[in-house]
Amino acid sequence: MSTPFDEQIEELRAGYQAQLAQIGELQRRMSEVSGTATAKAQAMKVTVGPQGEVLSVEFPTGAYRSMAPKELADLMVTTVQEARAKATAALAEVMAPHLPEGVDAARLLSGTADVAELMPSEPAMPDGVREYVDQGRVVRRAGEGPRIAHN
Repeated sequence: MSTPFDEQIEELRAGYQAQLAQIGELQRRMSEVSGTATAKAQAMKVTVGPQGEVLSVEFPTGAYRSMAPKELADLMVTTVQEARAKATAALAEVMAPHLPEGVDAARLLSGTADVAELMPSEPAMPDGVREYVDQGRVVRRAGEGPRIAHN
């Protein structure tokens, strides 16, 4: 026996499945993000992953051999930071179309976004559910569809 809500339930289920597929694709794309930076005089090249983890460090030239340890260390830190900034920018670009309007992906990723601003004042829900929450319970009468009972 079917109910008046069967079609809506199937639509919700199909929408949910589509969202799951979209999230899976987004997650795959996010995992493939990287950022690469090359230091001055190509003394060093660094590639980081989506979370800023160092994936590779290369020394394309022998320029590092003539550097003092502190100079090389500073160069390494600066180059890793630059690569991380590039990876974060690429990650924000991938995420931006999937975030609510007005949400700055770069600020979200950097931790500077106000999370309270990201949440709606009321949760999204179908009109029938909203009426139920706001006004009472759903009742049925013989020969009629569901209606809201007012308390």
